[in-house]
Amino acid sequence: MVRDATETEARDLAESSRETTWAGRSFLRELFLGSLRIDWIDPYPEREESDGYRAFARRLEAFLRDEVDTSLIDAKGQIPPEVVEGLRRLGAFGMKIPKEYGGLGFDQVEYCRLLEIVGAWDGSLSALLSAHQSIGLPNPLMLFGTEEQRRRWLPRCAAGAISAFALTEPDVGSDPARVATTARRTPDGSWILDGEKLWITNGTIAELMVVMARDPATDRMSAFVVETDRPGVSVPHRCRFMGLRGIENGVIRFQGVRVPADHLLGPEGQGLKVALVTLNTGRLSLPSAVIGGVRRALQISRTWAAERVQWGAAVGRHEAIAHKLADMAAVAFAIESWTHLACELATRGGYDIRLEAATAKEWGSTRGWNVMDDLVQIRGGRGYETEQSLAARGEDPIPAERMLRDARINRIFEGSSEIMHLFLAREMVDRHLDVAGPLLDRAATPKTMLAALPRIAAFYATWYPRLWWGLATPFRYGSFGTLGKHLRFAERASRRLARNVFHGMVRYRAKLERKQAFLFRTVDIAMELAVLCATVLRAERLRRSGSPAAAEATILADLFARDARAFVDRRFRELWDNQDDARTAAGHAVLSGAYDWLEPVTSLEALRAAHRPAAK
Repeated sequence: MVRDATETEARDLAESSRETTWAGRSFLRELFLGSLRIDWIDPYPEREESDGYRAFARRLEAFLRDEVDTSLIDAKGQIPPEVVEGLRRLGAFGMKIPKEYGGLGFDQVEYCRLLEIVGAWDGSLSALLSAHQSIGLPNPLMLFGTEEQRRRWLPRCAAGAISAFALTEPDVGSDPARVATTARRTPDGSWILDGEKLWITNGTIAELMVVMARDPATDRMSAFVVETDRPGVSVPHRCRFMGLRGIENGVIRFQGVRVPADHLLGPEGQGLKVALVTLNTGRLSLPSAVIGGVRRALQISRTWAAERVQWGAAVGRHEAIAHKLADMAAVAFAIESWTHLACELATRGGYDIRLEAATAKEWGSTRGWNVMDDLVQIRGGRGYETEQSLAARGEDPIPAERMLRDARINRIFEGSSEIMHLFLAREMVDRHLDVAGPLLDRAATPKTMLAALPRIAAFYATWYPRLWWGLATPFRYGSFGTLGKHLRFAERASRRLARNVFHGMVRYRAKLERKQAFLFRTVDIAMELAVLCATVLRAERLRRSGSPAAAEATILADLFARDARAFVDRRFRELWDNQDDARTAAGHAVLSGAYDWLEPVTSLEALRAAHRPAAK
């Protein structure tokens, strides 16, 4: 049964569950407010790989090379049991789990670097391992579990008991207020779960799950650890997808499932908070896997462009393809730069990386998709042809089309691109809501608005002028050489961004939350500036350390920064010069059926009937 929820209920639930207190520094949060805290991320962090990491990385690479047939996984739609067992023997299911609980004890940086290795080889394996350790039971257990719960379940997870995270339902995508799965408390303190979850990665093979369910007596959501061998847990359907064909993803049904009282994870009624915090930290695994895929795409593209000859020259020598190769390399360097920085900050005390992680996920997945699209374009017909077909006619089985299919889900997994923009936009105006909330609240009364004026005036009287009269910076970034001009641009642009967000608030007031196109552009600007800074700082770190790759890194950083600046300028223009109202009106007209004459004559219902499976 679908649970209905009003817009106000959905907003209130999300607000009550978000992390309202900033636990430490956030580069993105300050950038939103017009302050570019380069000193928080400079020097760019680099670390020496530990002996333990290097040894395991070699074993993992050898296993993937010698034991994993990625073409077979895609063709059969299943990761062979012997591959899963091989990962267990390696300890791959416990990479991020502390040694005291039976895991390998790698930190966030090392864990994500290992996912890069897997991501360069097979997307389904990346999903298997990250869904288990990043959002499956180990992560929320470390964040919210009791010591007794950790000692009970973490050793099992490290040994290869696969776990999953169950929030999404058939009628619930990104709106947790509509969660219909129920958890009814019994007189003995245990819980009875009833409901159905959809698109649960690892769900069809998981031994343990983190399940979000609502207590109908209190209307509050809680998180539970569910062992899938309990009576009433079933898998009525395994889902099949455009890409990642080897992932074990499906519908999970709970019918009168009894869950002991000590399986409650975190405080009662705080299930959505458990979910949101888990996703905040777990998001870093996805761009790490993207890095691996992008590296592979660059390698394939470069090799093919050097070998393939057209009009008397290698295709990579022609300007059109050379530009694609240059952009691919620059984007690969940029994704690495921001994601590696975010992962490093996650290991440090005093940093709150929820915005940094969301940016890594959203920016990395979007640009990674563009790289895969260019890979297929560079390979041409061979990029569109399957690896199985290529092999059958005697050509190298390069999996370009599979890589494209596998990459598409990254813009949906763990928060779609639209949801990531909304999340970042909400945090972008957090300080303003704290100060000037009554002016932006639809329900605010003249009395509450009047009472808030002294506080509003006190904040904006000092904050806003600084956005115009900020400290002059002609020579501030002189130590960065030729790249310093890009950091000066980013500093000016951050103040310009903060001004424009403020102007949008003044103009739209309570309607601002409806102006998604405006908000999305401001988020695009912030993400681009953040990645620009990380890319420049990384190139500078390589130069200062005397790295052999310093000269090439500087070229890539400069190329990326120039493109980023053009993108940012374009987004600024579009904030106030756009067709948003016209497009919204036309979209609503399409929704009402005004343009149904553009659609096929055959009705959608007839199409559904034609493709409906015959009754068994």
